[in-house]
Amino acid sequence: MSIETNKIALITGVTGQDGSYLTELLLSKGYIVHGLIRRASTFNTERIEPVYQDPHALHRNLFLHYGDLSDASNLNQLIKNIKPDEIYNLGAQSHVKVSFEIPEYTANVDALGTLRLLDAVRESGVNSKIYQAGSSEMFGDVLEKPQKETTPFNPVSPYAASKVFSHHLCKIYRDGYGMFICNGILFNHESPRRGKTFVTRKITTGIANILSGKQDKIYLGNLDAKRDWGYAKEYVEAMWLMLQQEKPGDYVVATGETHSIKEFLEEAFGLLKISDWQKYVGVDPKYYRPVEVDYLLGDYSKAKKELGWEPKVKFKDLVKIMLDEDLKSVGLSIDKYLKKNE
Repeated sequence: MSIETNKIALITGVTGQDGSYLTELLLSKGYIVHGLIRRASTFNTERIEPVYQDPHALHRNLFLHYGDLSDASNLNQLIKNIKPDEIYNLGAQSHVKVSFEIPEYTANVDALGTLRLLDAVRESGVNSKIYQAGSSEMFGDVLEKPQKETTPFNPVSPYAASKVFSHHLCKIYRDGYGMFICNGILFNHESPRRGKTFVTRKITTGIANILSGKQDKIYLGNLDAKRDWGYAKEYVEAMWLMLQQEKPGDYVVATGETHSIKEFLEEAFGLLKISDWQKYVGVDPKYYRPVEVDYLLGDYSKAKKELGWEPKVKFKDLVKIMLDEDLKSVGLSIDKYLKKNE
């Protein structure tokens, strides 16, 4: 699908996993990208290092702005000054377990942050298309298998409840004010850029550290929880495709496969021919959530039909991509390890 170059996009959460991949995608399509980043005492732009541009460079097309979804006046000024054609609201406190520990902050950013952004656009008069990042966690204690766009939400965490609030709010503003807003209901999507506190990355970095002698065990929570895991780099393309449609809509983005955390462990250790993986894994109750989500499986048929999107990287390929990348950080690779232990 061809687009006009020099469209302007604003991405909240630009330095996160999804934000970094989306930035690369949009820049490759000729966009001017503005990213919202939170002020921190350390420089936190490592995920966008491949496309980072010196603020003093001429003719740059990536601009970073300090801001936060909890600051309405900042959002209002940015929208008025940037006048984005497209807005991708990816900023969030996105760790489910942590949302039980800081529920008020999670709701302030993940729920009210969306409200502030929508009102900033509405009041500015800027005709922006908006993508809202939803989550499969909204289905919670699932009422239907597999889960699709019409499946009722049944959230069981402050994070999920905040995302449900945002989802419905976007539909209200879309219908009430005629705004172009798409809700993406993305199932778990992973990559080598995933935060190291998320279970998939915790496993792959843990294996790399075990093999290099830096740690003895990987401590996890519920190993029986099942998730529909896809590749984040592919999922950001679905976000972009939603905003290229003539009419806004809501879409599930998933792989149509579900696997347990135990299966992820078996696959990752299995790539290295390590069959007794149990001795390297411990279960720590502190990683249990107060309420568990046991089973998530997405039906992406609407996205395939209307957007022409479908996943290419499935479970086994994803595990290999992530493990190989983390092994590189300790001077190894899957092939190197296997040859060494033949």
